[in-house]
Amino acid sequence: MRTTYMANAATVERKWLVVDAEGQTLGRLASEVAAILRGKTKPTFTPHVDCGDHVVIINAEKIELTGKKLLSKKYIHHTGFPGGIKERTAQDMRATRARAMLERTIKGMLPHNRLGRQMFTKLHVYEGAQHPHAAQKPEAYELRG
Repeated sequence: MRTTYMANAATVERKWLVVDAEGQTLGRLASEVAAILRGKTKPTFTPHVDCGDHVVIINAEKIELTGKKLLSKKYIHHTGFPGGIKERTAQDMRATRARAMLERTIKGMLPHNRLGRQMFTKLHVYEGAQHPHAAQKPEAYELRG
């Protein structure tokens, strides 16, 4: 009788991948990176195990948005004080906090539990083309589509 393969923390092999965000659309990049972080691109995917790879994203400030989203898309957060709602457009976020914009988008596509928080720690986003992970020998990753 055959049994279904179930990965566990000891059997997972992780790679380091570099993704260049220059000219990529925000949502399409984020959904593919979220799938890599989760491990869905591997044949050994197991839903209850963190079996994804480390992803290094460079050139985060050169991410693209389609249509009128640069001016109409709003990023809202609350400071916790009365009347403390803060609002920024996507254009402002890309100019000043491109890293946070990309991280927030990808985090929303991961599971909203302890496992998702653990997966999110394998994401490394940098504005600019330089990153400090050369020692891990990351492989370049070409996005689909």
